[in-house]
Amino acid sequence: MANNEPKKGGILRAYLNFNVLYKILIGLVIGAVAGIILAASGVTALPKWISMFGTIFTRLLKMIIIPMIVGSLVVGASSVSPANVGKVGIRVVIIYLITSAFGVIIGLVMGNVFQPHAELAQVTELAAEAAGKTADVSVWNVIAEIIPTSVLQSLVNETVLQVIFFSLIFGLCLSFMKVSENERIRTISTTMYNIFDCLAEIMMKIVSGIMQYAPIGVAVLICEVFAKNGAKVAGALATVTLACFLGYAIHIVLVYGGLLAIFKIKLGTFFKEARTPFITAFVTRSSNGTLPTTFAAAENLGVDKEVYAFSLPLGATINMDGTAIYQGVCAFFLVMSCFGRGLTMGEMGMIVLLATLASIGTAGVPGAGAIMLAMVMQGINLPIEAGSVLAGAYAMILGIDAILDMGRTALNVTGDLTCTCCIAKQLGFLKADSVLK
Repeated sequence: MANNEPKKGGILRAYLNFNVLYKILIGLVIGAVAGIILAASGVTALPKWISMFGTIFTRLLKMIIIPMIVGSLVVGASSVSPANVGKVGIRVVIIYLITSAFGVIIGLVMGNVFQPHAELAQVTELAAEAAGKTADVSVWNVIAEIIPTSVLQSLVNETVLQVIFFSLIFGLCLSFMKVSENERIRTISTTMYNIFDCLAEIMMKIVSGIMQYAPIGVAVLICEVFAKNGAKVAGALATVTLACFLGYAIHIVLVYGGLLAIFKIKLGTFFKEARTPFITAFVTRSSNGTLPTTFAAAENLGVDKEVYAFSLPLGATINMDGTAIYQGVCAFFLVMSCFGRGLTMGEMGMIVLLATLASIGTAGVPGAGAIMLAMVMQGINLPIEAGSVLAGAYAMILGIDAILDMGRTALNVTGDLTCTCCIAKQLGFLKADSVLK
């Protein structure tokens, strides 16, 4: 009898179990169709009670940025301890950050070449309003201002780069304390680590909840964009996709191919083994979920387990080259669409710095790059405010994020394996002669 009764909450359960990125894509389509219909009917503004759902989404995004940075970066930095991993850890972290920086640069180049943008309404007004806060600044001032004079003030004012800097320093110091010979220091540092680990996990839970709401927020924001601008903005999303995927391909050929050539590792043999984790990452869109196949590829390539057991899980956390390219292209799209101009040199430099450092705290799970994009925009003093045209353009990016996420995750995993093989070769931990030139 009980087996024949319908399960309570069946519709809600089915909604929650359905892939969130597909839901966002569906929200994009629904919002676009509704917006086109409204535009054809001469309606360019939604009722306030409907527009409110989009406002809620953008406010939720802003709510999580600072606590997410603090929690994830402290945990990430305190997990990377030279005291624990010695030469391997230092080299792996450096090469991961360097390739991520190249990724942002390639993304910015793709943005400048393709200049993806949507012809959005209110651009002139927005540009005038933002002119005072987007002025180019000296690189020396940027470097000096990374160091906060007051940590609390940086947190309250949401000065992203200063929060990142302090979180990294705090995490690195915590990592040394965790391996202290003093038992009291080890105990209290482990307790502190657990607190921040708990904060990071809580924030990921909140992010998961926000992403479940995201399809509704995206649908409303996209509807407003299309109602005001018509269907002409759709082509801009195709340009963003093309720019990102071309950037991914260039990064594989130039950066990874170049590294493998420098370290005298056979390209054909490497990419033959890298094929399985690449495809797995493309389908699952999760660097962490792909780790078993990446481990197997590293083993087949002759990498010593002492190296890949450390470097690959670490890479799934801090090596986000595909995400870095995505940041460069999408930041250009947002600024060009909403302010009618390209990125200044100061903004591009800031994006390179922000995206490289923030990659340490970007989780290797589907959709994390979109949250990081909101943080990068906050860092260049162009926050995604509720009800703004910038929020609508950001919703457009979220709508195609599932497609962009496939390519960037596949690139991230390939980068993890590339850097692992190169470090193993340098330290003499690459045993298979078949991969050596």
